[in-house]
Amino acid sequence: MIKFSKLNRLIVYIVLSIYAFIIAGPFFVMVMNSFKSMRDIFLRPFSLPSKFMYENYLQAWRQAGIGKGYINSTIIAVSSVVAVVFLASMFAYMISKYDFKGRRFLFVYSMLGLALPARLAVIPIFLLLRSINLTNSLLGLIIVYSSVNIPFSAFILKNFMDSVPNELCEAARIDGASVGNIYYKIILPLIKPALSIVAIVTFVNVWNDFFFPLILINDKSKATITLAVSIFFGEYSTQWHLLFSGLTLSIAPTVILFLIFSRYFIAGMTQGAIK
Repeated sequence: MIKFSKLNRLIVYIVLSIYAFIIAGPFFVMVMNSFKSMRDIFLRPFSLPSKFMYENYLQAWRQAGIGKGYINSTIIAVSSVVAVVFLASMFAYMISKYDFKGRRFLFVYSMLGLALPARLAVIPIFLLLRSINLTNSLLGLIIVYSSVNIPFSAFILKNFMDSVPNELCEAARIDGASVGNIYYKIILPLIKPALSIVAIVTFVNVWNDFFFPLILINDKSKATITLAVSIFFGEYSTQWHLLFSGLTLSIAPTVILFLIFSRYFIAGMTQGAIK
């Protein structure tokens, strides 16, 4: 176990405090400006509101259709999380626990998704979805997000599954357990921390993404929350007070989700580091 002297501990605390301030500072400014008028934002952008204008949130909700954006983003994010957890865990289970020809090549090939950003393939993705009539649809976004997030998820899950003793699977086979029972009743319960990491990271990535909805969605009724908020960016001016209110509403679910499941996320990260 690493022991720190008082001086080293003080330095660590100072560095972490500065880092926390750099990360949390912009969010604090955004929330404070969401309660200001346009004039107040330009005059005092980094101060507390002289008058809290709660009506900014109501106006942003109505003008941008944030309620519909919430529904669309929730459908897309939850569906993508379910698909990624299911497909990536099965793929990782096959790669980790079964020895077959081409296994290493298949794993390395799947990891290319981590090296090559999906946005580089936006034109082929768009043409493919258009050919099967899935542009301007929630299903098309779900397919894209599921595909994009599987490589990272499979990488995390495989590393955790490698730490599960093969003797457990062999003993289960001797007792007559099927492949599905081993996967569902033995492997998945033992890698719950990894599943929580995959679920949270996938949800945040999908919820916060603006690029693919901008490319694939042109119907306002199918807009995600990030696409709905972009309505406040005008050609000649920007409604900053409503934009900050909309952005605050858009990030609220991810913040709440992390606060609720943070202990599972941290436990998964530390457990993976120890292993």
